[in-house]
Amino acid sequence: MGKRWVLLVFTLLIIVGLFSSVSARSSRVVYVAKIDGTITGYTADQFGRYIKTAEEHNAEALIIELNTPGGLGDAMMRIVSEIQNSTVPVIIYVAPRGAIAASAGTYIAMGSHLIVMAPGTSIGACEPIMGYANNGSIIKAPEKIRNFYMAYMRSLAQESGRNVTAAEKFITEDLSLTPEEALRAGVIEAIAEDVPSLLRKANGMRTKIPVSGRGYVVLNFNDVKVVRIEPSLRDTLIKYITNPSVAYLLLNIGLIGLIFGFLTPGWHVPETVGAILLVLGLVGLGYFGYNSAGLLLIGLAMVFFVAEALTPTFGLFTVAGVVTFVIGGIMLFSGNGGVYLVSPGTYSLLRIAILVMGILIGLFFLFGVATVVRAHRRKPEAGKEELIGEVGRVVEDLDPEGMVKLHGELWKARSKRGERLPVGTRVRVVEVRGLTLVVEKFDTQQEGGD
Repeated sequence: MGKRWVLLVFTLLIIVGLFSSVSARSSRVVYVAKIDGTITGYTADQFGRYIKTAEEHNAEALIIELNTPGGLGDAMMRIVSEIQNSTVPVIIYVAPRGAIAASAGTYIAMGSHLIVMAPGTSIGACEPIMGYANNGSIIKAPEKIRNFYMAYMRSLAQESGRNVTAAEKFITEDLSLTPEEALRAGVIEAIAEDVPSLLRKANGMRTKIPVSGRGYVVLNFNDVKVVRIEPSLRDTLIKYITNPSVAYLLLNIGLIGLIFGFLTPGWHVPETVGAILLVLGLVGLGYFGYNSAGLLLIGLAMVFFVAEALTPTFGLFTVAGVVTFVIGGIMLFSGNGGVYLVSPGTYSLLRIAILVMGILIGLFFLFGVATVVRAHRRKPEAGKEELIGEVGRVVEDLDPEGMVKLHGELWKARSKRGERLPVGTRVRVVEVRGLTLVVEKFDTQQEGGD
């Protein structure tokens, strides 16, 4: 009997162990996210948010599908810092076919733990520039800036054990490489058609740079679950307005709207739309993070609300204020590096609260504050004008002049038509001439003051 119990317990332990092993294997996850477009402060926020998500779930790795023509240098450095301080391996996957990792994208790739490219893609051409001249020619960066970025690229290549010579040529010769050329040059680690292919080829590879707090990590992608992190609506909106052409267009249309509005006062529509587009253009330049952009939009909303109170426009400024307040509020509630200050569930409820609060504030300024302002602006009615239309009583016959009693005071009065009005007749003031009231007989039953 005792042997049977021992055998039963042993069997149960084996079953529990198997289930635990299966559960552990099923919990191993690789996150995949996409970065597409110009590198800006918002892109750095996105990177931070994706890395934070992967870290919170103890992911085996984070794969970033990258397609970018480049962007801002300071945003790029923030991203490289985020990657190199990540406790999860970050793999830059230049994909899909036709994608590029140019300019700032090349630095980001070189600073990652592993670089993989899809066929038909390219990497390189990252000479720093200061902008474009009026004729469209490139304005190259001064020598000291070029030297700084060369040293930065060389440092990234040396740390990852990648080809330093090729890395320098990305800057000095604006070199671009195909996946095959990059693999031969020792710039990337693999070429993969898709994410499953990437996982198979990267399985067992050692990261090119140490993972924060873990050192060099041997990647194990056996039986992992792939989870995609989809960009939010906010990320999608920012992606479009941070396109340099779109941002430039928004700025110009906004300025034209403001100028047209000032030249045609009273309509308010051009300057309202112009102000919104101008701010969106400034946001689209990418120099702000989500927090700063949110504060800027909320500040604009407050301007609209105050404008509605001071210059009632039948709700135009209120609608504009509510729209900018809601967009600003949604942008505001993400922390440094794009990490939410609240949980995702709370954030969903918070968006509803932001919308409701925007509407309530708009209604408050539309009806409450506007009424108070108009009341303060209204000129007090005093003096002779307030007597016109008032009703009094004759206390000394008007023939045609005499005295009337009005508001408890005696006034010299004169009959309008020159007729005789005896004592006790109710009269109404129709005109004031100096200190004399011009009155007429009041025949209705309406009460008057006397």
